[in-house]
Amino acid sequence: MIGRPILTADEMRSAEARAIAAGTSVDSLMERAGAGAAEAIWRFAGPLPALILCGPGNNGGDGYVIARCLRERGVDVRVAAYGDPRSEAASHARSRWNGPVSSLEATEPAPVLIDALFGTGLARGLDPAASGRLVDLGNAARIRVAIDLPSGVSTDDGQILSPVPQCDLTISFATLKPSHLLQPAARFMGRVAIVDIGVEGESRLFGIVRPRLRTPGPDDHKYSRGYVAIVAGTMPGASALAASAAARSGAGYVRLHARALVSDIPHAIVQSPGDPLAGLGDPRIGAILLGPGLGRGPEGRDLLDAALSAPPPLILDADALALVAEMGTERLHRLAATAILTPHAGEFAALFPHRTGNKVERARAAAAEAQAVIVFKGPDTVVASPDGRAAIAGPAPAWLATAGTGDVLAGVIAAMRASGLDAFEAACAGVWLHSDAAGRAGRGLVADDLLLHLEAAIDSCL
Repeated sequence: MIGRPILTADEMRSAEARAIAAGTSVDSLMERAGAGAAEAIWRFAGPLPALILCGPGNNGGDGYVIARCLRERGVDVRVAAYGDPRSEAASHARSRWNGPVSSLEATEPAPVLIDALFGTGLARGLDPAASGRLVDLGNAARIRVAIDLPSGVSTDDGQILSPVPQCDLTISFATLKPSHLLQPAARFMGRVAIVDIGVEGESRLFGIVRPRLRTPGPDDHKYSRGYVAIVAGTMPGASALAASAAARSGAGYVRLHARALVSDIPHAIVQSPGDPLAGLGDPRIGAILLGPGLGRGPEGRDLLDAALSAPPPLILDADALALVAEMGTERLHRLAATAILTPHAGEFAALFPHRTGNKVERARAAAAEAQAVIVFKGPDTVVASPDGRAAIAGPAPAWLATAGTGDVLAGVIAAMRASGLDAFEAACAGVWLHSDAAGRAGRGLVADDLLLHLEAAIDSCL
């Protein structure tokens, strides 16, 4: 359910240090990075004339290698330097570039701008003159490429330290960094490519990738494929949407627990109008979803209390999260199975008002506090587990910012959990499937449209 590790600035430096200790020189790493980046730029931009902005550090050294490699391909390349190289490897790379080097202030624009000023580890923004020049040259270019990260972006938290141009391509080395996926930085990256430079990183932060789902076998039946119970409250339409999503996501048996019969849902969804709590102790239930349309009044609190006392794994969304915020997350510590909480930013702030730091840090701390898997929703959704694992989803379609899509996500996650996946994997799989269905639904989607595209999303994972 997760891809390669995502490395912070410190983790990337440690990975490079291990490679150097094992016998790989800094010059070799720079050659690999520059040659790989040049190949990616050639494939993306072709033979258009290029201007490479080189900073004083090793990111600038990568830029000199790129310049040499592109010129060897016949590209008209110019280099503008923001100061002299300050490292031995960067000085060596510049010495092998036999073309002219102008100053950042005096250089002229080119159709392709390649930003190799500063990469991983930037702690403060560029000075206003350099930042303004970078933006102006970017605005004048037809194609904008960032090496590692756009200069002015913090590596670990997605923050913009100084203005950056909108890139068309960002080339990362070895693996992604958090800011390739975290907002607001992620919106400036364009397409992100990864160049393998022979460095292996270690991290407990990963990217969410296409899950591998199990195809039902000849011995499977409706209960082995996953029994999802969804408890409705004062607005059963939201629960009906979640139930439909669970059914479309491969759950073998979906039961909607509502006081009255709900119309306009698949006939395959089981309904038995009456007491919403009836049957929640069924040992065949693989997951209980509570929250969409629950309501925050006394009835909602009673339903939440009952669900918290039931043995199956819980997925808590929407109104259930508001009620948990009132009662405190300590109640979740006594659950028999790890719960999954799916807050958006406002719900997260109500649940964990004292959590600070970047989005990954806050999600991890919240997961440890609640002893639950946290799906911190948004354009840069982060999933965190109490054991310290965390994962960031790729950019989701902005059209998901509409009513009801969260109910669909909760239903998909419930189906994944009931199928037998552990809480963290179920959450990651649900997030990926939800985003993929949105991409297939296209612009102007409403939540109901996602139901029509879940089948294709799941089919791509089998």
